[in-house]
Amino acid sequence: MKQDLKIQKVKKAVIPAAGLGTRFLPATKSVPKEMLTVVDAPTILYVVEEAVNAGIEDIVLIQGRGKYSIEDFFDVSYELEDKLAKDGKQNTLDRINRIKNMANIISIRQKQALGLGHAVYCSKSVIGDEPFAVLLGDEIMVSPIGEPNVSQQLVDSFSQFGNSTIAVMKVNDEDVSKYGIAEVEETDFKISNSTVFQVKGLVEKPKPQETTSRWALPGRYVFSPEIFEFLANTPSGKNGEIQLTDAMALMLKNFKMKAVAVQSQRFDAGDPFGFIKANIELSLRHPEIGEHVKKFIKELVTKL
Repeated sequence: MKQDLKIQKVKKAVIPAAGLGTRFLPATKSVPKEMLTVVDAPTILYVVEEAVNAGIEDIVLIQGRGKYSIEDFFDVSYELEDKLAKDGKQNTLDRINRIKNMANIISIRQKQALGLGHAVYCSKSVIGDEPFAVLLGDEIMVSPIGEPNVSQQLVDSFSQFGNSTIAVMKVNDEDVSKYGIAEVEETDFKISNSTVFQVKGLVEKPKPQETTSRWALPGRYVFSPEIFEFLANTPSGKNGEIQLTDAMALMLKNFKMKAVAVQSQRFDAGDPFGFIKANIELSLRHPEIGEHVKKFIKELVTKL
């Protein structure tokens, strides 16, 4: 196994956001699924905030056609900002300014929907020879209060070991075939009280009987730049798509890889039920409306 000798800080992240959002039609006919609102912010803002809080400075959005609103959201809005200032709505204005200044947003068009692996490979010209994080644009991770977020844990692991590091979470037997699965071996190391594993194997959406592992990949990764070499040599699979998990499996034959067990609460906001759960959970935590939502839910339950 090769070991990265020079460990660089992770300052770049890739957020694939090119999917068509077919599970949310007709809403996503004109609105990108990443811009659907969870409480008072689009889904992708939660993802970008996680990256920024992990020390990321440059964020590469991999987008498909018709997703200009994502770029616009992180850009300047002169008319809106001027009106907020004139109306004295300073708190709202401050929040808008934080959004546009939180990171350098770089947009790349994925011209063909050829899979997650291809989407990540599209970022090669911007990432260059630096390590980088990958955060799926419809996965929201909420860490326990006072604990580092998932991306921060992966960044810390990379800084400590110099190996590409992936997040893993335990799933039930019936959910194994929905995810890439990591076959792992426990180590004596911890990252912020989370178990660190050595990855021994990876398989994309296996049947439960095809693996003994129940450690799934929930959409958070940190890679050394060598991943691009393996993405370039990964054959396309089902539907002609290049799977990121397949490239990772090739990489694992040449480089060590770590996995960190996720302690955060995860919401699959790309799924309608997961999206609803995210709205309920995060609205309950909202400082202004949380108590009102709790009261409403209690009243609603009594009527069921």
